[in-house]
Amino acid sequence: MKYLRNFSRLFVGLVFIFSAFVKGVDPLGTAYRIDDYFLAYGLEWALPLPLSLTLSVVLCTLEFVLGISLLFNAWIKRLSWILFILMIYFTILTFVDAIWEPVPDCGCFGDVVTLTNWETFYKNIVLIVFTAIIFFQRRKYRPPRIPAYGLTVLLFFTIAFAGFTRYNLNHLPVIDFRNWKVGNNMNPEDGGEVKVYLVFRNTESGELKEYLSPDYPWQDSVWMAKWEFVDQRIDDTELVHSHDLIIHNAGGEDHTANFIGNPDYQFLLIADDLRKSRVKAFETVDRLFHEAEIQGISFIVITGSLPADVEAFRSRVPLNPHLEFYYADDTVLKAMIRANPGLMLMKDGIVLAKWHYNDFPSFREIREKHMNH
Repeated sequence: MKYLRNFSRLFVGLVFIFSAFVKGVDPLGTAYRIDDYFLAYGLEWALPLPLSLTLSVVLCTLEFVLGISLLFNAWIKRLSWILFILMIYFTILTFVDAIWEPVPDCGCFGDVVTLTNWETFYKNIVLIVFTAIIFFQRRKYRPPRIPAYGLTVLLFFTIAFAGFTRYNLNHLPVIDFRNWKVGNNMNPEDGGEVKVYLVFRNTESGELKEYLSPDYPWQDSVWMAKWEFVDQRIDDTELVHSHDLIIHNAGGEDHTANFIGNPDYQFLLIADDLRKSRVKAFETVDRLFHEAEIQGISFIVITGSLPADVEAFRSRVPLNPHLEFYYADDTVLKAMIRANPGLMLMKDGIVLAKWHYNDFPSFREIREKHMNH
């Protein structure tokens, strides 16, 4: 039983530490997941984003401390109560998720490992078995006989992890697990083709027929005399898309390829919600745009706000009138960069660099570090 008891302690401890780390490295993303849950259960009014951020940090830190407690055999008798109660709660919650699927992914392991709701539930079933062993064997764990050992270990790691989480909130995550990380090529991948289907109508009977272009009898003059082209259908399901971003102007025209595939340097300022953007950061944005414009480098703003919000923002924030605003889905923009606003530099579809608004550099710094001379 001793080996099973220690295995349970180490196994659950490492899982909790890993889970807390991958969520703590991106606490804003974890807050978005919490918002998804409250929205799915009709409780979005109860937890605005500032509170969900606080809850995100608290939950990640608690999970990390519980993992440290198990790994270092510190205060297990006390904390095993919290551990067991949490596992019971989350096992029930994930069972409900698996049955009704109010959210597609619980985000238990952040963006590193994506599990279905049933996989998450089965994972919790395994964990709760080992957690039960820890709980019912809690009095048999013997911590090292060092004065204030448990308090010292837990206090140190609590402060360290809280500081780590705070850093990731005030800057970009130290490790980026999402598609839009630095170095990724966001152009569509090879391996598929776009199929064009042409629809023809028989001028005599009205019958409709669909052909995969160019496999239709276009050389048959008799056939062509009886059939007329009426429509076409494009099938791009075989293409492997690198992202879900669609950049459009206020008129709805798609400009994604113009900016993402720009063979020259391309600045993208991402502001998912202008009403909540850090206004002071736009002073640096205006200077960066001015320098980029002089150098002939494209610089645009992409927002999830409405055109009316853009006009209201322009009226209260002094910006260069030449700075163009484009629009995209705010959820996609939040996934691109964890800052509002955040700055991204690309070239020929490759993400060269990203900055949080607290870390916006000067144009000279960008040119020296990220642009070839």
